[in-house]
Amino acid sequence: MKGKRYILILLLLGGIYTTCKKPYNPKIVDAPNHYLVVEGVINNGSDSTIVRLSKTVNISGNVSTSGVDNCTVSVEAEGGAAYTLNPQGSGLYAVPSLSLDAAKKYRLHILTGDSKEYASDYVEVKKTQPIDSIGFLVKNNALQLYTNTHDASNSTRYYRWSFDETWRFHAKYQSSYMVDQQAKMVIARPPSESSYYCFASDKSTTIVIGSSAKLTQDVIFQQPLTTIAAESEKIEMRYTILLKQYALTKEAYQFWENLKKNTEQLGSIFDAQPSQLTGNIHNLKDAAEPVIGYISVTNIQSKRVFIDNADVPKDWVAKYPYDCAAPDTALFFNPKTRQDDVLSIIINGTAIPVDAITQQNSVIGYTYSSIECTDCRIRGRVPTPSYWKER
Repeated sequence: MKGKRYILILLLLGGIYTTCKKPYNPKIVDAPNHYLVVEGVINNGSDSTIVRLSKTVNISGNVSTSGVDNCTVSVEAEGGAAYTLNPQGSGLYAVPSLSLDAAKKYRLHILTGDSKEYASDYVEVKKTQPIDSIGFLVKNNALQLYTNTHDASNSTRYYRWSFDETWRFHAKYQSSYMVDQQAKMVIARPPSESSYYCFASDKSTTIVIGSSAKLTQDVIFQQPLTTIAAESEKIEMRYTILLKQYALTKEAYQFWENLKKNTEQLGSIFDAQPSQLTGNIHNLKDAAEPVIGYISVTNIQSKRVFIDNADVPKDWVAKYPYDCAAPDTALFFNPKTRQDDVLSIIINGTAIPVDAITQQNSVIGYTYSSIECTDCRIRGRVPTPSYWKER
């Protein structure tokens, strides 16, 4: 009886939960708020200072964020000179190398096309130390990339990193032929239409920060950067990472730490609770308006390394992203079907010819596959990047 009583109680509770459950749509989700987002670093070095302006979008909306153009953007010294950033389109603004006075403080000033005025707090110029090294560990059937750095003067303490990745990959099958649509015939694929080897690139999408504030020495050892799975195409042939290192103030570090918690570490009851993001950029005429972003002033240190497939375990095999069966066969005339397979499947169809089928020194047809399995250009580019180096 006791067991039946428990079951009855659970059923009643379940019914109450089901009938009381209502969708929760807070007003803030649908509110027409589009806050300014400012991304970038004032670069006191040989590289350009590049700032991107955009607007937030509602979670419930189906519009993607886009750049904010028609703005006047400048770097201003406290009580001194100003340097104007030139518009590049799509919300990007840039100025060539700046040589700033480390004894002064600087801010970013923004005047929008609708006469709104924004500015960051004046912040000190931080000096970023060089990157000591970039390495990797084979861990949990993946490649764990890390970096090492230090500051002998013990004055940096707070760091952030971003990176660009590039890798060489190839299509599943090498197509030696293509269709000349004007002549309506299959021809040998010229070098200008090469489609087997390609390069792909990506940028870091996570926030990578580190601190030595609790250490006696300002040393960062094996700071994790990114993980590459054993079956990833990134390390099938050759891979390179360009790492950029930024020195932060304590306040900037706290901003990036909160942003990381809010965007990457939420989802379970054990994760950090969301918190208000407080950047250092403000609407000068409306202090209550939220502005997303934090402007730092520092030189940027960078380092590039290459990793070859020979550097990873031999039993790692890359997984091709498409389901590619063995190439099929198309004949010029198929007696069984009484039709020209090459004409219907390849020339007037969507199949890509792979290799010629010969009989008594005459081409009688071609093997073929899909564009996904034969043309790397649908997700990469053929030209070799200027920074690429072979082993």
